[in-house]
This record gives sequence, structure tokens and C-alpha cells, in this order.
Amino acid sequence: MNSQAVSRRSSDTTAAFGSPTPATRCPVHLTDRDPSLSQTHLSFVTSRRLLKAAEAIREVVAASILTELRDPRVQDVTVVGVKVSPDMREAQVAVSIMGDESQQQLSLRGLQNAAGFLQSRIASRIEARYTPRLQFVIDKGIQHSLLVGEILEKIKRENDESGEADNLANNREVSSEGNLPSVPEPASTDTPTPAGPSSDPTQS
Repeated sequence: MNSQAVSRRSSDTTAAFGSPTPATRCPVHLTDRDPSLSQTHLSFVTSRRLLKAAEAIREVVAASILTELRDPRVQDVTVVGVKVSPDMREAQVAVSIMGDESQQQLSLRGLQNAAGFLQSRIASRIEARYTPRLQFVIDKGIQHSLLVGEILEKIKRENDESGEADNLANNREVSSEGNLPSVPEPASTDTPTPAGPSSDPTQS
């Protein structure tokens, strides 16, 4: 077969089916398949980052209050937890303060006045783009737990005392029943009939 026949056959095939086009690649991304995957991953990473930052801030604030803060108003303070805003610019510090309401408010004012000092300690110990502004709030959870514990202990003590009183009363009743004097049985009044001749008048 000569070259002219091959060329003619190729031109006939092209005319019948058209010229072949090169294949194009269509890249496929995960977001094209399921956009929720990227959003879920992003929210998970953000939540984890905020939790780690909150725990680091809690440790720094708690250690600074315990070892470095010299304000006499701040006494018996426990840092319960920290909640950080998504932009890391603010942090809410929950604290538990022992004492009455006046002592709690006094310690809270001392903590608010020391917020600048505590923020400087956070900036020196934690590498972050922003140093969060601290806001202190009183957490009532521990106090409520202590109050519930006291109420339960009081109820248990009352139940124990009531049970002991009932047992003592029962023991007294049993002992009184055991010490009752025995009552002698009454003597029999039946007298035996003497043996002898019958006194029946019909037999005479």
C-alpha cells in the first residue's frame, strides 16, 4: 500500500469522525466532593487550638496569683477555668473564692485591678499574636457542690440518729417483755366424786 492510499484513508476517517482532540485533565479536590469536610476539619483545629490556649492561660494566671500577686484583698482564690474568644483577644477567667459575699466581691475587685499585671505575665510566657484581655467572674459551681454535700451529710446524720433511736426503743421493748413476771396458772376447782352407792331414788 502506497503513501497516497494511507493519506487518503486518514483524511476520510477525519472527515467522518472529526479531528481528535487532546484529553484534558480535570483536577478533583476534596472540597468539590464534600465541602463539609474542610469546614469540620477547620472547626476541629480551631477548637483544639482555643482549648490549648485556654489551659495555658489558666496555668499562668493560677501560678501568678499564688506566687507573685501581693494584693491582700486576693485570698483563697482558685482558678477554675478559662474561656477564650475565637479571635484570642479576650479571655474570661472563672474563679472560686471562699468566704462570704463581701469577701468574694473584695477579692474580685483585687483580681480586676491586677488584670494588667497578669496579662503581662501571659505575654511573657505564652507566644501568641495577641495578649487576651482578662475578665474575672465568680464560678458558683464549687460552692453549690459544697452546699449540696453539706445538705446530704446533714440528712445522712439525721437518718443515722433516727435509726439509732429506733433501735434503742426496740431494744427497750424487747427487754421489758423479757422481764415480765410470770403469772401462775389458776388451780383447778374440779373435785373428784367419791365412790359409793348410787343415791338415785329410782333404784330403791
